[in-house]
Amino acid sequence: MSAPGLPMTVPAAGLPARVRIHEVGARDGLQNEKATVPTEVKAEFIQRLAAAGLTTVEATSFVHPKWVPQLADAEDLYPRLAGLGVDLPVLVPNERGLDRARELGATRIAVFGSATETFAQRNLNRSVAESLAMFEPVVARAKADGMHVRGYLSMCFGDPWEGAVPVPQVVRVAKALLDLGCDELSLGDTIGVATPGHVAGLLGELNATGVPTDRIGVHFHDTYGQALANTLAALQHGVTTVDASAGGLGGCPYAKSATGNLATEDLVWMLDGLGVETGVDLAALTATSVWMADRLGRPSPSRTVRALSHKE
Repeated sequence: MSAPGLPMTVPAAGLPARVRIHEVGARDGLQNEKATVPTEVKAEFIQRLAAAGLTTVEATSFVHPKWVPQLADAEDLYPRLAGLGVDLPVLVPNERGLDRARELGATRIAVFGSATETFAQRNLNRSVAESLAMFEPVVARAKADGMHVRGYLSMCFGDPWEGAVPVPQVVRVAKALLDLGCDELSLGDTIGVATPGHVAGLLGELNATGVPTDRIGVHFHDTYGQALANTLAALQHGVTTVDASAGGLGGCPYAKSATGNLATEDLVWMLDGLGVETGVDLAALTATSVWMADRLGRPSPSRTVRALSHKE
C-alpha cells in the first residue's frame, strides 16, 4: 500500500539501497534568474530544503559577480546558513574564489570544468588544459586545508557546438580532474542529449580505466525527457550520488539549448517507488518548491510538484 501522494513501493533488483541526492537548486537552479532573488529568500529556501531531509545542499558560487550577478550575495548568504547540520558545498572558479569561501568557513568546494574545448572557451575563457592548470592550485590548497573537493565535468555526452563528445575524450578529462585531487566527479549532461546506453558506456569506460564508481555522481538535464531513464541506468551501474534541483529549477547560461535540471521531486518519486532510501520527505520538498515557485512568479516545471500540489 502507498500513502496518499506517495508511489507504491516495488523494489527492483540490482539497485543501491540508498542514494545521496546532491541538491543544486539554490546554486545551479537560481543562478540564471533574471530578477534578483533576495538573499533572505535564498536562505529560507536552503533551510527548507535541509528540513525536508536533503543532506547536501549546494549553497552558492564564489564567482565574480560580473559573471553571475544572481550569486553576488555569497558573502551575505553563507553565514546565514550556520548550524543547519547539512553539507553546504560551494562552487569556486579559481584561487580568489577559494579564498572567499575559506574566509567564511566553507569545508566543501567544487570546481567546474568542461570535457570540450568550445565550452571551456565560452564558459571559462580558456582551453581545457588551461582550465585544469587553473584548478590545480585550487584543489591542492583545498585538500591541504582538509576540504572535500568535487569536480564538475560538463558536456560529457554532447556539446551544442561540437556535437557528440567521444567517450575517450570525457574519460581523459575526468581522470585529469581526479589526478588533481578531486574526491568526487559529477558527470554533466549539460544539454540533455544522453540516453541510457550512452550513460552505461561512459561509466563502464571510466571503470575500465581505473575510476571507481563510488567516486562518480551524475547530473542530468531533461531536454529530451531522458533524465530519469539516464539516472536509472547510472543506478543500475552502482552510482549512488545523483544531482538534482528542487522544482526542476535551472539550466545553463552558456548552453542555450539546455533546459532545466532533473527535478528533485521527480527523482524522489522514482526512488521512493523503487524502495531506494533518500531520507527526503517528498511532501515537504514539494511544498518547498511550490513556495519557491510563488516567489519566482511562475509554476514549477516539475511534473511531480504539479501533480502533488494540485491534489485536493
